[in-house]
Amino acid sequence: MVMAQTLAEVAELADDRLRLRPWRQDDAPALVAAACESTASVGRWLPWCHAGYGPDDAREWIAACESGWRGGKCFAFAIFDARSGALLGGIGLNQLNAEHRSANLGYWIRQGCQGHGFATAAVRLVARFGFRRLGLLRMEIVVLPQNLPSRRTAEKSGARFEGIARHRLLSGERARHAAVYALVEADLR
Repeated sequence: MVMAQTLAEVAELADDRLRLRPWRQDDAPALVAAACESTASVGRWLPWCHAGYGPDDAREWIAACESGWRGGKCFAFAIFDARSGALLGGIGLNQLNAEHRSANLGYWIRQGCQGHGFATAAVRLVARFGFRRLGLLRMEIVVLPQNLPSRRTAEKSGARFEGIARHRLLSGERARHAAVYALVEADLR
């Protein structure tokens, strides 16, 4: 499996609606605005998205993303509207397992842009990247069972529901059950 990619090697992933590229430090203001707009929806499921999310948080996150790319440990993309250039959200592959050629696939879309199929399209773009560029065999989408929008996105992208895994996610200090979906390359056809 090819794991070490540099930022220069992956300029962007795109379709007719979306443009995905690695996060850059100049994305910080747009990330802060998206997070602040989305505390009621994204923040319900992802604790990093809270009312106090600020420029330092965004810069720190982006630095971690850049480091992840350099080290081949995670591949996080900013999601942009291909026409307007507006930041729509984020998506990425993390928890890479080289031995089993698998990874976790996570995503979020800012509140004002939800419900338009952006997450589903982004999942399919990143999944193709994972299968074709990284040589992955399997990607898991793991969400809290009550997170119905993310579950619908997983299903619409072609991922298959595999079950509820007990104590699969840690939320704060609390172990939570999670719905586990898996994507293999044949699911994208």
